[in-house]
Amino acid sequence: MTAKPHLTLPELKGLAERGEIDTIIVAATDMQGRLQGKRVMPGFFFESVASEAAEGCAYLLATDIECAPVGGYELTSWEKGYGDFVFAPDLATLRLAPWQPGAAIVLCDIELKGHKPAEVSPRTMLKRQLERLKGHGLSAFAATELEFILFRNSYEEAWDKAYRGLTPANQYNNDYSILGTARVEPLLRKIRNCMEAAGIGVENSKGECNLGQHEINFKYGPAVSTCDKHVIYKEAAKELAAEAGMALTFMAKFNEREGNSCHTHLSLRDEAGAPVFLDADGHAPSPLFEAFMAGLLRHAPEITLFFAPNINSYKRYAVGSFAPTALAWWLDNGTCAFRVLGHGRSIRVENRLPGGDVNPYLVLAAMIAAGLEGIERNYPPVTLFSGNAYAADLPRVPHTLAEAARLFTESDFTRRAFGDDVVKHYTNMAKVELDQFNATVTDWERFRSFERM
Repeated sequence: MTAKPHLTLPELKGLAERGEIDTIIVAATDMQGRLQGKRVMPGFFFESVASEAAEGCAYLLATDIECAPVGGYELTSWEKGYGDFVFAPDLATLRLAPWQPGAAIVLCDIELKGHKPAEVSPRTMLKRQLERLKGHGLSAFAATELEFILFRNSYEEAWDKAYRGLTPANQYNNDYSILGTARVEPLLRKIRNCMEAAGIGVENSKGECNLGQHEINFKYGPAVSTCDKHVIYKEAAKELAAEAGMALTFMAKFNEREGNSCHTHLSLRDEAGAPVFLDADGHAPSPLFEAFMAGLLRHAPEITLFFAPNINSYKRYAVGSFAPTALAWWLDNGTCAFRVLGHGRSIRVENRLPGGDVNPYLVLAAMIAAGLEGIERNYPPVTLFSGNAYAADLPRVPHTLAEAARLFTESDFTRRAFGDDVVKHYTNMAKVELDQFNATVTDWERFRSFERM
């Protein structure tokens, strides 16, 4: 089922004329990393969208998770009338969407009137950091390892049960288990093959530690392309699970067992395509790498908002959970926030802070920005850590969304890297979530207080 990574417009037109394609999904990524957009008929796509773009309400970059319009955003508001912005198709992303019969998909950049890029759009934010890298003669390559927990309940049944008493697809830890993963291989196989048919190269799938937890991994590639594939896969996996009468979640911490991670791998290459994280003889870390890692470690607290964007995200950071609590790096140590993996051309940094709920464009934009800060300001190397980082006296990961938001908004670094408008925008995103959570009465409060208080 392997397909070309992309379709050309003439190829798409030929498929449409033969009746093989009758729907084009036109989508952009919102702040939460979800695809938002329209399903367009081929005739209209070729007449208008492919050449002139489409339009959508600007509130898509100014809502909460429930897609409700909320205040505090300068991009748009009730006072500004919630007008439209532009969905500008990136035709390099045009591909088949084989998980939906007769469909293709194209991802878009979000632009304001006059085709001015929306600076708060996640995809644009990553592109801005890549432009900075290019000024140093560098490019970024990346991959994401996205975990999910699969249930034998449908999404509708899970909703009706208030997400209580759901049946996980596996009743025991099936980390690396061939027997355990075979129980749900029909769905996993379909996801793998659909992604492969969409030109999204799959490496493998495997079981994980939590009950019903699995991971599908994809090939390393250019940073923007990796993020594009990440958001397409996340959408497709949910749709295929729903089709099978099942449900899966990427939320960072579904229960008190292991959370869903999104370990993010990043490396830099020079203009000749050669890796730059090793010195000339290929054996020791290069000075550029040491400065990059120093920037990443120093500024990690200020950008944790992009690694852990929700209140639930911070419950994943628990001692002994394989999620980090300390900011340190080592060559291959799963207790550290960052580790270095691979050898030769494959040498890379693994960021273990992100959970399954992240927006990948924001994660990589933040990592590159922090590393560039280290390079541009020539930060001194940070000593390699050895041992159990959970128990060591090391700088800690922010404990809450409130703490991460405060560090993000008070940081001179984030304003230099992203600009005031971006900092205000994403600070407001965190404020909206905190205000709504603080106004909500939870089950935990009722169980503790109803009778005994």
